[in-house]
Amino acid sequence: MNLGPAHRLAREEFAGRDPEAMAYNAAVPFDPAKKEFCVPFLGARYLVRYPEGEVVEEGGSREVPQEVQILLLHYLSKATPALPEGRWIAFQELPGGFIYTGPFYNRAVRPLVGLFGQRPDLLVRAAEMLGGERIEGGDVAVCIPVLPKVPLAFLIWTGDEEFPPAGNVLFDASAPRHLPTEDYALLPGLVLGKIKDLLRGGNLG
Repeated sequence: MNLGPAHRLAREEFAGRDPEAMAYNAAVPFDPAKKEFCVPFLGARYLVRYPEGEVVEEGGSREVPQEVQILLLHYLSKATPALPEGRWIAFQELPGGFIYTGPFYNRAVRPLVGLFGQRPDLLVRAAEMLGGERIEGGDVAVCIPVLPKVPLAFLIWTGDEEFPPAGNVLFDASAPRHLPTEDYALLPGLVLGKIKDLLRGGNLG
């Protein structure tokens, strides 16, 4: 996938925004002396330099994946003052969500069920390691605060003799006010990728 054009556009839009307004809307700190934002994302903190849009992980040495850079730039430039509503909606309820249903299912729901359909307890432990908590829903459900104004809910139904395990990812009703729908098609996959890293590292047992 060629992300170069999307990355350039994201940097241009970011550079054209007022940094203080972006910090307020995204609920993240901005250091005017260093000209950088500090954005928490999946258990790490990322420094985003203004106006060039360079993204580095605080204390990290590896290059930040391009899709993560684009996501953080989008969040800073597109977030609005709206707060999370505490009401969950399905992906199809996001603007134009039906267009991305296939990618969303393949990148979010299928891996979710593959990872946790038989071990929902691991989902709870993974969520806690990423600052989340268990909530009502499914047989097991968790809420993970992926970005300051973007919580995601991951649900698992463990299945029985008649039905295989199933899952879903839900979004706060305020989600369309902070990121475009195509980013939400990718975001759960990034969360699950982080959880896979935790599993490979033996952190979840």
